[in-house]
Amino acid sequence: MPELPEVQTTVNYLNRAHLLGARFADVWLDWMGIIKKPKNFEQFRKEIKNKKIINIWRRAKNIIFDLSNNRSLLIHQKMTGHLLYGRWEKESGRWKPVGNKALEDPYNQFLHLIFFLDNDYMLALSDLRKFAKVELWETEKLKRQLEKLGPEPLDKSFTLVKFKEILKNKKGRIKDVLMNQKVIAGIGNIYASEILWQAKIHPQKEATKLKEKEIELLYRAIKEVLALGVKFEGESFSDYRKPDGTKGGFDKKREVYRREGRECRRCRSKIKRIKISGRSTFFCPVCQKP
Repeated sequence: MPELPEVQTTVNYLNRAHLLGARFADVWLDWMGIIKKPKNFEQFRKEIKNKKIINIWRRAKNIIFDLSNNRSLLIHQKMTGHLLYGRWEKESGRWKPVGNKALEDPYNQFLHLIFFLDNDYMLALSDLRKFAKVELWETEKLKRQLEKLGPEPLDKSFTLVKFKEILKNKKGRIKDVLMNQKVIAGIGNIYASEILWQAKIHPQKEATKLKEKEIELLYRAIKEVLALGVKFEGESFSDYRKPDGTKGGFDKKREVYRREGRECRRCRSKIKRIKISGRSTFFCPVCQKP
């Protein structure tokens, strides 16, 4: 968390906010561990200053800002991080939002990195657990690095034929396979549970044992659930917020994730929770038989 829908929502918002053409005027930081490349903050600061934002896009769970002078900024929000766009001012040693009440949400108060832009706005990273990472790359090197990730499931090129090729001889439980970023990009714990419920497939079923019809249902569920997540601008039952500080709306569409003990909306059986690879997994024992 955030997963593909949340990251795409962030990118969509930043593009609508007309960041393209703005330059990085300066950067503030209070947690050195966020900057992974280059490791030296002063070098990072020097390299990013005055760089113009040329493009903002998503690859898997990464937000990429293509900049002038063949540089690209990569931000991975990890578990509790999210980007915010607005204005803040320092008051009694703390950053206070200016002109936007939504930024006062408690989940928006963990600011550890702020980019000052030359359009008089700021781009801030709020991250409760400080797991997010920020990297500055040469653009072509980053693109080669990102090619190691799996295909984008919402791209037109992600066809049923391609999905079948990906799953062919792919060993492991299907939930683990869906969450493997080198297999398919962008799916995490929340949407994997939702996708498998939609397709009526048990999360522990071996990928190699999926029948032809199940693969087709799974493919359709991947497309539909992720598209719905983007349409409703992500899931905000926990830390994630949109760049304007407000919540996403996917919570109303969530069928199984964090609904343990509640009725399945399809068959009225009780939703169960198990652990797969250390992650909580939610499913209907009747609709999703092993």
